[in-house]
Order: sequence, then C-alpha cells, then structure tokens
Amino acid sequence: MSILAGMGIADREYSKGGGMMAQLTPVVKGLLILNLGIFFADMLIFDLTIQNQFTFTIQSALLEFRLWEFITFQFIHGSVGHVLFNSMGLFFFGPWMERWWGAQRFLFFYLVCGVGGAIFYSGLVLTGTLPSNNLQTGLVGASAGIYGILVGVAMIAPSMRVSLLFPPVTLTMRQLALALLAISVGSIVLKIGGNEGGEAGHLGGAIMGFVLMKTHGWIGWVRSKTGYPRGRHASNFTPKIRPRTIIDLHGQNEVDAILEKISRDGFQSLTDEERDILLRAAKK
Repeated sequence: MSILAGMGIADREYSKGGGMMAQLTPVVKGLLILNLGIFFADMLIFDLTIQNQFTFTIQSALLEFRLWEFITFQFIHGSVGHVLFNSMGLFFFGPWMERWWGAQRFLFFYLVCGVGGAIFYSGLVLTGTLPSNNLQTGLVGASAGIYGILVGVAMIAPSMRVSLLFPPVTLTMRQLALALLAISVGSIVLKIGGNEGGEAGHLGGAIMGFVLMKTHGWIGWVRSKTGYPRGRHASNFTPKIRPRTIIDLHGQNEVDAILEKISRDGFQSLTDEERDILLRAAKK
C-alpha cells in the first residue's frame, strides 16, 4: 500500500498554527491510543492473548455467536507495519470526518464501516468468491473503518491534494480513493497479493462508508457533542457563531460562500442545508 506523506499544506488545518498533534480531534486521538496501546501491550505483555481472543472469524463470530468480534477485531493488528500504516491513515483523514459528523456520530460511522468490512468478507467467503474454505481464518485491523473514512473525505473534498512518499506522487482525494479501491478489487478478482481477505474487508468498509455518506440522515439519532456539526435530527444545540443563511445564493457563488465560511468559522458553523449543498457540489 502507498505510504502517505500528507495533504497539501493549503489543505491542512494545522497550517494555521498549533502543530499537528494539537489539531487531532478527540475521537481520533482516542482511537490512535487504543490501536497502538492494544497492539504493543498484547505483543509485549499479554503474549498475543488479546489477538487470539478477539480476532474476527466466521466460525466464532457467526456460528458461535461471538458477535462482539465485529467490533473488537478493528482494534487488533497483525504487525508493527500494519498498525503504523493504519494509524497514519487515521491521523491524516480521521479529523476531517470527525469534524464533519461530530464526535459521537463519527465514532459510530467508523465502527459501522468496520462492521461492513467483516460482513463483506464473510459474504465473499461463504459464497466461495474468496479462495478460502477455512471458517477460522482471522480478520484483524482498522483498515475497513479507515477505507470508509477515505471514501467519505473523497465525497466531501474530492479535489483535495494528497502527497505520497511511495510512489512519490500527488493525487486528489478522488484519485486516491479510486486507486485504492481498484487495488482491492483487482486483488480479489485476480487473486494476487495473498491478502484477498484483507482487501475484501477494505472494500466492505468503503462500500459502507459510501452508503452512510449518501444516507447521512440515517444516523441522525446518534448524539453529537457540542462544538461539532450535527445531522438532520439534532436538537438543543446553539452554535457559538450563528450560521449565516445562504438561501439567496446560487450555483458556484453558493459553494464559494460555503467554502469561505468553512475557512473562516470551521466545519462546525455549517447548517445541514449547507452541508447538503457541499456534498452535491462534490458529486459534480
């Protein structure tokens, strides 16, 4: 997988000051601590007991009804490189989605994308699409949730620039998301790379992320902390800066006004209607 160097400096919110770590959002920070902490604690202290007990397998999760494995596998990683690559993806792109959804809705979005990865993987195995008849083959890692995040960011900001260390290229978010999805599909169809199960998880997370972004009102019941944007069904929330209506704006002027508002006041100042307008513009 490509090594990510970061977004273009103009797209980085930490370019305004405060440093990279200071701009991490609360849920992303907690997820990073959990992923890294669980991995190194399991490797150095628990002798992989956590991995052995909480990895997702079709046998244990579906046939033995250990349904919690749909969640727990997302916090387990198989190697140092695995956990570090996933941490980089979460570090760079997670804050975008957390500011978009709000803290608690972002956590729900992230975990449901992970569940989507496990469901899609199970479906491909049970239908014989994947070349594995072993129902005890384990699935681990945060990649499914991160692929859901990548798809979400690509839908919100498709033209945002992303620089890679290897290969040394700069892509838009749309190009990066499409390239990674093409790799996953190619690995499954052509059966190359030896990680078809993991790629199925990636693809499932991306599909779930797309569905949630297209039907974002569906998770409007999840509570969201004050200070972050809320979905359609939010209530009892008064932003510090009251959003300015843009009903009288049209076309590109409307989008420009929203982007200017984000630059000035941040994502939290957007109304539901403004976020819908931005999503429709991103699709075009």
